[in-house]
Amino acid sequence: MLAYGLGEDRLGGAKLGYIDTNIILKAIDSTKEMYKVQLSKNHTAYIEKAFAKEDTVTQLKPFYLTDAWSIKGVADSFDIVSISMGARLPYKTWMEVGPSKIMVELYGVQSNTNWIQQLQSTKEVKNIYFNQVEDDVVQVTIQLNHQQHWGYTASYKGKTLTIKIKHQPKKLAIQNMVIAIDAGHGGTNRGAGGICTKIEEKEYTLLFAKALEKYLQKQKVKVVMTRNSDTTIDNRDRVLFLQKENPDIFISLHLNSSSNTMVQGVSTYYKHIGFRPLTTAILKNMLQLDLKEFGNVGNFNFTPNAITDFPNSLVEIAFLSNPNDERLILDKKFHDAVAKKIYQGIVDFLKNVQ
Repeated sequence: MLAYGLGEDRLGGAKLGYIDTNIILKAIDSTKEMYKVQLSKNHTAYIEKAFAKEDTVTQLKPFYLTDAWSIKGVADSFDIVSISMGARLPYKTWMEVGPSKIMVELYGVQSNTNWIQQLQSTKEVKNIYFNQVEDDVVQVTIQLNHQQHWGYTASYKGKTLTIKIKHQPKKLAIQNMVIAIDAGHGGTNRGAGGICTKIEEKEYTLLFAKALEKYLQKQKVKVVMTRNSDTTIDNRDRVLFLQKENPDIFISLHLNSSSNTMVQGVSTYYKHIGFRPLTTAILKNMLQLDLKEFGNVGNFNFTPNAITDFPNSLVEIAFLSNPNDERLILDKKFHDAVAKKIYQGIVDFLKNVQ
């Protein structure tokens, strides 16, 4: 993970984004745990020292050049954008909406691309173009055919940066989807505690997750679970597992807490603007349970939400620190009701996809 700066909150510093391995970074300063790295003349970032290794072999060139690019479709799954460069250089990606685009910034590079080959097999990439926005920064715009973002993965293949962009599913019925469910916390990560009963978040997120799994399976939906028991799973390992499983939609379930016992209600969270429609559809349905509204929260700095590979939503079902919400959380009927509303939220999301 590249960070914008040294700021911290309980979920870590604000993330510039994630990058692949074996990428050249020039360290120009350091703290106890972080290197400050020069991405380009005017751009810097921070990376944890645990994820950086000193390179005594590579000799940095005075400049690097882009080469020929290509875009092709792979069966009914992905479009692949291939951006050839002289080295594995740092980059940043993000989503834009209205219209839908994937943006890529390439750092420490000058444009020498005079050839962009796009094949008829592409189904999601509408157009691609770039601008040299600074002397050593190339900004790439990938326009999409559909309004909804279905996810993408950026990684290197040799010295070529590849962006795998998911096709919109042909059939948007939920029965054609694979839904991943994450019961937040687990094992040594207990999460929040109940204000009256001292129940543990990790136990009840699993109960809610199993209720959702049961209801989805009853509706003939294929389900993937990150955990089925009280086990410790690091958030990075959850991400790696989910990327391997490659679901269509990912839902992470949590229970909220506040030092103010009057605060209560349901909320949904997203990191990337392209995934916001899923979170708002789920929140709208959850509010039919007569829960107070805590809101829809964007740019949420939580590792599982940082996944760009597929639409995802974190759902904070209710507050363990509020007596009224806690009573609901203890009720099995409420678990089943939540499952139905999350299911309907996903259904409504899919109905509005264009």
